Amino acid sequence: MKISPQLVASIHYTLKNDEGEVLDSSEGQEPLDYLHGKQNIVIGLEKALEGKSIGDKLSVAVSPEDGYGEYDASLVQQLPKDMFTGVDEVEVGMEFHAQTQNGMQIIEVKAIDGDIVTIDGNHPMAGQTLHFDVEVTNVREATADELEHGHVHGPDCNH
Repeated sequence: MKISPQLVASIHYTLKNDEGEVLDSSEGQEPLDYLHGKQNIVIGLEKALEGKSIGDKLSVAVSPEDGYGEYDASLVQQLPKDMFTGVDEVEVGMEFHAQTQNGMQIIEVKAIDGDIVTIDGNHPMAGQTLHFDVEVTNVREATADELEHGHVHGPDCNH
């Protein structure tokens, strides 16, 4: 069976940046299961996996536009600290969910200067080329529930 839309694929992967630093990996864990064609993984990797079969191994370089997007300086803003209601102490590195014109987005506090907080709505890997080493470990039919919900149902799924 070859990976194609509406099938569940299982992959082992290692993700590195341009410098070869490991950013993420499934090594020592269960493979990553995803529903192909539903953008459960970055589109560039999903495109590269199309048509692959169990046992296939590949190395894929995913450009920012097919990964987490180009870095967008307009997503960096400075806000008054008093906008962070309900938070006792705002600290660098904190992440918040914010409703934006593009839907719900995670923002990260990048700097604090007195009463001014600098936030960044870019994904931490925005603007980076992503280097994946992947092995396909399984391909199967998706269940009706998985197709309805648009993602794989596993032990941690709350459906």
